[in-house]
Amino acid sequence: MILPETMRYIDVPHPGPPEAMVLAKGPLPAPKGDEVLIRVQAAGVNRPDVMQRQGHYPPPPGASPVLGLEVAGEIVALGPMASGFYPGHKVTALCNGGGYAEYVAVPCGQCLRWPEGYDALKAAALPENVFTVWANVFQAAALKPEESLLVHGGTSGIGLTAIQLARAQGSSVFATAGTDEKCAFIERYGATAINYKTQAFEQVVAEATGGRGVDVVLDMVGAPYAQRNMDSLAQRGRLVQVAFMQGSKAEIDLLPIMQKRLIVTGSTMRPRSAKEKAAIASALKQHVWPLLAHGKVTPVIDKVFPLEQVAEAHALMETSAHVGKILLRVCG
Repeated sequence: MILPETMRYIDVPHPGPPEAMVLAKGPLPAPKGDEVLIRVQAAGVNRPDVMQRQGHYPPPPGASPVLGLEVAGEIVALGPMASGFYPGHKVTALCNGGGYAEYVAVPCGQCLRWPEGYDALKAAALPENVFTVWANVFQAAALKPEESLLVHGGTSGIGLTAIQLARAQGSSVFATAGTDEKCAFIERYGATAINYKTQAFEQVVAEATGGRGVDVVLDMVGAPYAQRNMDSLAQRGRLVQVAFMQGSKAEIDLLPIMQKRLIVTGSTMRPRSAKEKAAIASALKQHVWPLLAHGKVTPVIDKVFPLEQVAEAHALMETSAHVGKILLRVCG
C-alpha cells in the first residue's frame, strides 16, 4: 500500500481553551516493534484529552504528544514484530496518544477487530469506555452477578458502558445524573436513576437496599463524594475511583473502612504497560465482544464532528451536556 508522506493532525502549540488546538500537517508515524499503523476513520473525545489540552495531563514517556486515546480504522502497515493483524484489517484501538490524526501507531495488543456489524463510528466509541470499565468494575472490584453497583456520571460514556455491562451479567445498578431527562435516559438501560441535584444518592441507596448499601461504587466525581460513597457501600464493599472532576483531596472518616471492611482503590489507564493493556484487550474479546456483536451492549453516541471542528467537540465535552460519546470523523 502506497502511503502519503504527510498527514493532518491536531496540534496544541500552547495549552489553553478549545481554540488552542489547530489543524496541522506533519509526517506519518512509523510503526516500531509490535506496533501497527492505522489509517484513522474516527476518533473518540475524552476528558483526559481536555486535560492534556489545558496542560494538566502530559503524555507518558515515549507516547505521542498528539491528543487522542482511541480510534477506529484500517491497518495499513506493520512493525517488524507485529502479529495477529494484517493490512486491511478493520480495528479499534486504545492509543497511548496520537488519535487526533489521520494515521496513528499503536501496539498490536491494544487493537481489536471491529465487533460484528459495527462501523468506524461505533467501533471508535468503544476502547476508552470498555477498557476502563472492565479493568475497574470487573477486574479490580470484581462485581458479581448477584451484587449491586452505583455509577456516578451515569450518562457519560463510561457510565453508560458500566450500566450496560453490569446489567448484562445480572447485577442491579443505581446511577446518578443531573437532570430528569438524563435520569429517564439511564432508566432505559435498566438502572435505577438518581437525580443528584434533587436527591441524596446515599439516602436513595439506603432506602432501596434496606440499609445494606451497594457492593461497588464507580466514581469519577472525587472529593465531594468520597465520604458519601463509603457510606453507600455494604459490608466488604469496593469503591473504585477513575477520575476526580471535582477535586482529588478530601477529608474522610476512616472508621467505615474498618467497620465494613471496605476496599478503596482506583486506577488510570494510559500509564499502564502494553502488556497490561493487551491482557485487558484479551479479556474484552472473550467477555465483551460477544455482547456487542449480539446487541446486548451498545455504545451511545451523542454527536460526531469533523476533525477540523475539534474545538467545538471539546467545548461540548466541557459543558457536560452530552449523553454518551463525542466523536471526530477523521478519514472517509
